[in-house]
Amino acid sequence: MLNVDMKKKVTNYSTRDHVYQVLRENIISLELEPGQTISEKEISELLQVSRTPVREAFVKLVQEELLEVYPQRGTFISLIDLQHVEEARFIREHLERAAVREACKSFSAENLLKLEQNLAMQKLCVKEKDFNRLFELDEEFHYTITVGCGKERIWTVIQQMNAHLNRIRMLSLVANYNWDLILSQHEEIISAIKEKNPDKADKVMEDHLKKLTFEQESLKSEYRKYFK
Repeated sequence: MLNVDMKKKVTNYSTRDHVYQVLRENIISLELEPGQTISEKEISELLQVSRTPVREAFVKLVQEELLEVYPQRGTFISLIDLQHVEEARFIREHLERAAVREACKSFSAENLLKLEQNLAMQKLCVKEKDFNRLFELDEEFHYTITVGCGKERIWTVIQQMNAHLNRIRMLSLVANYNWDLILSQHEEIISAIKEKNPDKADKVMEDHLKKLTFEQESLKSEYRKYFK
């Protein structure tokens, strides 16, 4: 079911981009489940917009391989493709390992405070089992590191590749896989940046971003219908 409340988060967009952002967020969060049917008519009615921006948003989501169109059958939320997941994870791992090494050279006290405050909020989310907010905070944590070392374009590249990866990350959180491990690795990353220890930071980031590699088969077994 589409979470139409998500549209409240989207501002300063054209109608087409508004629809696209709402749909993309719902797909990533698994509110729209892999394999689920979706129609232009349904979305235009739910979001109270005309069919044209919905059709344009659908085209963009098809290009990102988040929607699949089958003639005579309809439009479906794409199943999670583990090849796409691994390609995105590989790119993200290598870019973020480089970024965290840079952070160890020159990372401001202000950005360190942001990471520590973020981690405190993550711990609260784990206690409350709020996996949606935990996902958002995890993204903010990695964003702060990348932007804080002056590499904002790296984050832009990561986001362009991240759709299938983010769905399996969300699925991992829903399944309650190693939440405590995520927190401990984030703590180690902060510690390594404080110590200005790039080798330690690199290794922890590598382990952190390879974690999903070992979870994929278990997730595929548990949520078989979501995967290609």
